[in-house]
Amino acid sequence: MKKYTVIAAAAVAAAGLAHAQAPAAAGPSVQLYGLIDTAVERLNHVAPAGGSLTRMPNITATLPSRWGLRGSEDLGGGMRAIFTLESGFSPDTGGLNQAGRLFGRQAFVGVASSSFGQLTLGRQYSYFYLSMLDAGVFGPNLYGVGSLDPYIPQARFDNAIAWQHRWGAFSAGLNYSLGRDIGAAPGGTACGGERADDAQACRAASAMVKYDVANWGAALSWDRQKGGPGAAAGLGSSALSDERLFATAYAKLGAWKVGAGWIRRDNEGSATPRSNIGYVEAAYAVTPALSLEAQYAQLDYRNSPNEAKLVSLRTTYSLSKRTAAYVTAGHISNDGTLNLSASGGSPGGNPVAGGSQTGVAVGVRHAF
Repeated sequence: MKKYTVIAAAAVAAAGLAHAQAPAAAGPSVQLYGLIDTAVERLNHVAPAGGSLTRMPNITATLPSRWGLRGSEDLGGGMRAIFTLESGFSPDTGGLNQAGRLFGRQAFVGVASSSFGQLTLGRQYSYFYLSMLDAGVFGPNLYGVGSLDPYIPQARFDNAIAWQHRWGAFSAGLNYSLGRDIGAAPGGTACGGERADDAQACRAASAMVKYDVANWGAALSWDRQKGGPGAAAGLGSSALSDERLFATAYAKLGAWKVGAGWIRRDNEGSATPRSNIGYVEAAYAVTPALSLEAQYAQLDYRNSPNEAKLVSLRTTYSLSKRTAAYVTAGHISNDGTLNLSASGGSPGGNPVAGGSQTGVAVGVRHAF
């Protein structure tokens, strides 16, 4: 009996040694990240009295404030499980953005592989917005194209199935929503989720193709939203749709980065369905820490006197890799019945119809 006990103990020890020498499987990885960006802003010509407004924006300054969790787990065979939970908040009050949702910016889970790409389910960005990220200079700045169309920086879908993949310099993505953005927040589309009585109500889809190399890139994207009961932008029926087509390109030339974009919109819920936004922008790195940026954007409605022109400026100084201070300004001129604000940072603060407005903001942001 003693002989068999010694043999069994040796076998167990050998098995333990073999397990210790075998390569360990990669465990799950979770990252906490975020960004806080806030400023003090002053706007003039605020309706109805035409006075000035001093405030702290609650949606965006140079970048929207957010915190989130992202993670992955190795499933073997080149497969990974992935997830992202991202919450947008207002640093001026500490409140939640995206209609008060805890994870209103992103909330998805899925799988990824180098062979087939990434497949995810949940609340996700439309590829209309994602196609702008690498190409843009101003992005969701307080003064920028988001002031001409609030949907641009808020383009997300609830209940979305998304796929994306990259082949060298080329990348592509598709997503489809079974019931798009239920939120009524600024830029939200206020259309309910999935419906049993009308399968097409509040459905949405987007697609993107991109080409990016070291010094230049270009992208083409498409976004379509179906209407439904209570939906914003006049889309009260699933027979109506709101469609955007976006083309953009950029180039890096030494210390310069230049870009341009064009957005065509066809909103069947509007009396003037066709509109176009065109913009050009540039950034110049004076030093590795100091950058000067400018953008000109114009919104025009077909067969209508309504149009708006926006000039935006920004100076950014990096205090470290994570912290930057900035000054940004914008001036908008409205024609016709438009009364768009120069500032996309908070609701309200608009000028009178056909009026102009100038805004200036000074702020700081920190990433973690």
